[in-house]
Amino acid sequence: MAEALKIGVAGLGTVGAAVVQLLSKHGGQIARKAGRAVTVTAVSARDRSRDRGFDASGFEWFTDPVEMAEKADIDIFVELIGGDNGPAEDSVRAALKRGIHVVTANKALLARHGVDLAGLAEANKACLNYEAAVAGGIPIVKTLRESMAGNDVSRIYGILNGTCNYILTRMEADGISFEDCLADAQRLGYAEADPTFDIEGNDTAHKLAILTSLAFGTKIASDDIYLEGITSITTADIQAADELGFRIKLLGVAQRTETGIEQRVHPTMVPKSSAIARIDGVLNAVAVDGDFVGEVILVGPGAGGNATASSVVADIADIARGDETPVLGMPAEDLKDYQRARMRMHEGGYYIRLAVNDRPGAFGEIARCMGEAGISLESIVQKRHSTGDVHVKYNADVPQPVILITYETTEVAIKQALETIMSKGVVAEQPQMIRIEKLN
Repeated sequence: MAEALKIGVAGLGTVGAAVVQLLSKHGGQIARKAGRAVTVTAVSARDRSRDRGFDASGFEWFTDPVEMAEKADIDIFVELIGGDNGPAEDSVRAALKRGIHVVTANKALLARHGVDLAGLAEANKACLNYEAAVAGGIPIVKTLRESMAGNDVSRIYGILNGTCNYILTRMEADGISFEDCLADAQRLGYAEADPTFDIEGNDTAHKLAILTSLAFGTKIASDDIYLEGITSITTADIQAADELGFRIKLLGVAQRTETGIEQRVHPTMVPKSSAIARIDGVLNAVAVDGDFVGEVILVGPGAGGNATASSVVADIADIARGDETPVLGMPAEDLKDYQRARMRMHEGGYYIRLAVNDRPGAFGEIARCMGEAGISLESIVQKRHSTGDVHVKYNADVPQPVILITYETTEVAIKQALETIMSKGVVAEQPQMIRIEKLN
């Protein structure tokens, strides 16, 4: 058996500790499968006294991860610090400049510097592996870089954030508000104290940008993503979706169009019959449409110490075997410039919820605005507000909810129609619009 591969782990939080524990527990199994032993010899963290569930006395200890990257006797530098710059970026660059292989779970770092780091790795004949950066324990990076290398990908989409999926699942299952679900997610540890990065869609966008590069051979373009979060979703939307045969999911979608690559993150109505609709709780799922293989769907835990550590160790095992794959699926110098599609020309069906002022001619005005924009309506649902008391007289001053489902149309047509409807004074608040995704 070849000489043992020496590992340095920077960052000993939940994931870092799980990586050390996994390598210790399954070291023999990994050695048999990879053809050589893998052993942690150095670690980096600020607090040496903290109990992390393993004995660190036998490791070389560094408080500065950059120093470990520059000086430690290691073959692989595992970066689990987080952040798109600072110590994470500096230490990864230092390791790659030495020709040291790097394994990272840092999606923010890759979304911002991925192409540059890929070029640096390839110039120094080092691997840069990052399976854990996208969808936790799901092997989507390996699938795109290797298993689907012979396919022309037309679309990739998925549920890439467990926090948002948990909230939307709870809103539907228990009929409680977004705010209450978020508070519960924070209590259970599924959401951060400041959940903005998750619920506004930024976390999904970072992951989608990496997948887009792998799927379409383009440079990472995390700033060129149409972005909407889930904060505007109400129980009324959840209930309406259920009655109409849909579920609401926050999806990241990238697809090839005639005008370029369309990247978008937003709440989406998906048919209950679709596989993606059945992904509940904190699970993630990624679907890839290939011209030869058809649709491939991978489902699994998108976060958590053990799931993420599993992907980190899989990357380490690949390096131990001698597997070398271009960082982004092809040499960095061959990646094409990203050409953003015209999002306002996006075509599909739409769900629209209006709070209509109950007055004569209001609905006719809405229908006229839709018709003038060239929009055909598939279904219309009008519900009266109810107090639950049959003796309470109906109050015409209370705006009434009207739900429209359109046939396939364009984003620009919908926006134009809704702007016109707002200008007519027939609705009491900003309309809610949710795209309907065409799925297999």
